[in-house]
Amino acid sequence: MAQNWRIGLSDRIDPARTGPLYMQIIEAVIRDIQRGRLTPGTYLPSSRELASTLGVNRKTVVLAYEDLVAQGWLATSATRGTMVSEHLPEAIDDRPQDDAPGQSSATKTAYTFKPPPDRPLALRNVSGLKIDEGTPDGRLFLPETLAKAYRSAVHQVSRSNGLQYRDPRGTPELRCAIADMLRIQRGLPVNDSNICITRGSQNGIFLTASALLGPGDAVIVESLTYEPAVAAFRTFGARIFPVGLDDGGMDVDAVDEICRKERVKAVFVTPHHQFPTTVALRPNRRLRLVDLARNYGFAIIEDDYDHEFHFQSQPLLPVAAYAPEEVVYIGSLSKLLLPALRIGYVAAPASMIDALAHMVSVSDGMGNSITETATARLIETGEVRRHARKARKIYAERREHFASTLRAALGDRVQFDLPDGGLALWLKFRGNLEVIEQRAAQSNLHFASHESFKTRGDAPSGLRLGFASLDKDEAVKAIDALDRAAR
Repeated sequence: MAQNWRIGLSDRIDPARTGPLYMQIIEAVIRDIQRGRLTPGTYLPSSRELASTLGVNRKTVVLAYEDLVAQGWLATSATRGTMVSEHLPEAIDDRPQDDAPGQSSATKTAYTFKPPPDRPLALRNVSGLKIDEGTPDGRLFLPETLAKAYRSAVHQVSRSNGLQYRDPRGTPELRCAIADMLRIQRGLPVNDSNICITRGSQNGIFLTASALLGPGDAVIVESLTYEPAVAAFRTFGARIFPVGLDDGGMDVDAVDEICRKERVKAVFVTPHHQFPTTVALRPNRRLRLVDLARNYGFAIIEDDYDHEFHFQSQPLLPVAAYAPEEVVYIGSLSKLLLPALRIGYVAAPASMIDALAHMVSVSDGMGNSITETATARLIETGEVRRHARKARKIYAERREHFASTLRAALGDRVQFDLPDGGLALWLKFRGNLEVIEQRAAQSNLHFASHESFKTRGDAPSGLRLGFASLDKDEAVKAIDALDRAAR
């Protein structure tokens, strides 16, 4: 019996698989006991013998045996060795009789959980060409500048005993720096008590949703919008009510109609450069939305994700600048500096910031003091301002080049307007977009699906293609692949 079992075991131990070898032995023994290949009272080979058969270190087998004894699967006899226990742990084996080659129990669970959606919310790292939805080019920020800021931050935080757990709202230095920036550059009447630092703007949206929303709450979004925000709202049980949009932005009359029928808790909007269409919300509609918020008592969640990148005219002030009590304002330094920096912020009344700080304490404990101090240092020394000027110039050139290359390559097969700002274009295609997307994938060109922007089926179809993270050569290659897919 032990001999036959030993041969079967050797077929299922693979050093190339992920995970420790002793865990593979443990899993194989338990599987064979549960399936009746090893019955109570059966003696197993000695650790030395099994190690020799499997070609592993004897200590590996000893560790596996000891763990199995501790779990109650095996028992030891001082004179006869190790055997299958007569009193096995209670277990229900509903697993398939034969595991797929290379499959580990680490991919399985004995409990239920909420699975992720079939379509991921972000483009995964893939080989080939990738056009993102408007991400900055991290290569433009000098690593030496970042390293210098981090070195300074480490010394500063260490001297002030700042390596302990800190304020979940973020470091005072960065909160003050961001408050100054918002007050001076964007007209928001805020100070440090109105700022909570987050791990990027998406984390800010998630924290805001956690503080605002509960099961059944109504949230209004546009029929084309930022899918991760909708996913965050739904995580907390919100009901989503889409409204249309046009060249002037969100249909605020439709917002009014919904508010007459539902007790709306929040309206999510990207008024500066609407996501994904890039249009700006007209001033009269902004004022109407604020009036509706005051009349019906809902919060305006304003995601101002790329305020710095406006190329034509002076940008409109955020809605939060003239309605701070009604607006939860969310921004990001990740778009300005580096996506990997993971620095976002929420500006809101102090009572709301306290609620967000509690959610940070529950989910994360606190932010990253070293990164936050380094970022504050970059702002204080003017590096952020200098980088913004440089990046804006480069992105403006890439914007023109991307647009002219698109027009030359695709001609009347694509329609788009060159927006005043933002880091992406909204393209409408002649032809079936699903077919174009399939052909693009076959050509190893990857971008977000047109379906990912829709919150209702009758929303217009289009693609949001970012130009900022591609240099001119990369843009030409990507557009050439898109041209082939669209033919």
